[in-house]
Amino acid sequence: MADIDLRIVDKLLPALDKPKRIKIIVGGRGSAKSIGVGDIMLMFADHGERVCCAREFQNSIDDSVHESLKQEIDRLGVQGFTVLNNEIRSSTGGELFYKGLARNITSLKSLAGVKKLWIEEGESVSEKSLKVLTPSIRSSASSNIEGESPPEIWITMNRGSQKDAVAKKYLSRAEKQLAKTGYYEDDLIMVIEVNWQDNPWFPPELEQERQDDEANLSAAEYRHIWGGAYYDEVPNSIIKQEWFDAAIDAHVKLGFEPRGVIHAAFDPADCGDCKGFAVRHGVVVTDVRETNDGDTNTACDWALDLALEHQVDAFTWDYNGIGSGLARPINDSFTGKQVATVGFMSSETPESPNAIYQPVNHDTNKNSKTNRKMFKNKRAQGYWRLRDRFYKTFQAVVNGKYIDPDELISLSSDIEMMDSLRSELCRIPRKFNGSGTIQIVSKEDMRKPPYELESPGMSDCLMMQEFIPDMVGEENAVGDIEFNSLWN
Repeated sequence: MADIDLRIVDKLLPALDKPKRIKIIVGGRGSAKSIGVGDIMLMFADHGERVCCAREFQNSIDDSVHESLKQEIDRLGVQGFTVLNNEIRSSTGGELFYKGLARNITSLKSLAGVKKLWIEEGESVSEKSLKVLTPSIRSSASSNIEGESPPEIWITMNRGSQKDAVAKKYLSRAEKQLAKTGYYEDDLIMVIEVNWQDNPWFPPELEQERQDDEANLSAAEYRHIWGGAYYDEVPNSIIKQEWFDAAIDAHVKLGFEPRGVIHAAFDPADCGDCKGFAVRHGVVVTDVRETNDGDTNTACDWALDLALEHQVDAFTWDYNGIGSGLARPINDSFTGKQVATVGFMSSETPESPNAIYQPVNHDTNKNSKTNRKMFKNKRAQGYWRLRDRFYKTFQAVVNGKYIDPDELISLSSDIEMMDSLRSELCRIPRKFNGSGTIQIVSKEDMRKPPYELESPGMSDCLMMQEFIPDMVGEENAVGDIEFNSLWN
């Protein structure tokens, strides 16, 4: 196949030249990554190798890459391939066949002799599938020939969420280098980023579509589709990704310093979920992190130590469920210190129930409603306040509108878990309940289809910080601020 018109972009050539256990090709639409890797898999089969083409969900052969491989064989005009209904065989003894991972995960344990496993739409692969995959594709004792390359797992994908299995296990370590050079490798993995600009065969009809999307989609959606960037929003999510990004170092961009109450929040979580912790100084979030180490009591000690390090004025924790048993150790830790502590109950009546909720400018609801009539519970009220802060910060930073800084939110770029926080916070969905009140999907329902999300421990901490303990009073004000030229 050496003299045939293979559609393999130059950026993919290192994947052909260098053996590596796991090779990930990531990028957006029009990058030719699937066509290129498909041509490479045909080359492998032409050299007598068994190739398994998989994806997480495959209800029928129509869901596989079978048709696209068949079309490539026709376009290339190569001889020696026999295309059957559910596999492709080569006269050299090689073959390409297909599997769905989600429903047939145990069958992967019997993939003896497979030299290449190609997974399409790697962003959809579950942690369960990934755990079974990697030990299943391996050399057998009888085929362990000296000098022979070990079996490889190839993954083609667009980035989905940073909480996806492949993103967490492999891409997270590569992202900084990918942003600089588009290439990363270590002893285990090779990651290559390709996008439409790298495709010399990029067709004019796709260019027309790309330009239309650039003009009409949000910046986050466009970067996801065409730039292969993460997209952490879900249907009905209340905080947009571009609002979140605008809030990163908003206090630096707009020229004010953190002032006011230093407020820590802790989500003890349960059911094996990560425990969240956050610190907010006035309107500036200075620290957000999570841990999955130890039990609830160990995590509580972790959060209390961090709070004491930050010299906080207030400490809030989720009192629901297992949190109800933490009141004594939390209060004991702050004995003799001027720290207000409060357990947060998400199902409580909204704060100031008879006060009128003032919608932000983009809301179309012109009828004044009290907080009691507006929000299902205190959790919904807290998340909606957080949403309003992010939207107003976006308006201030991106559109240059003057807004009282007390109404904004800023995320310090020193937060090491910024990407994970974005992934959580931009996937908090609203639940429509038919009553007209604002409600947020519960943690329990987030774990179920169609969401299947992890517990948002860090996000819940930011939500709880919207409620300052009463004894702190009015100290949360940012105070008089001298603004920079952006608002002048």
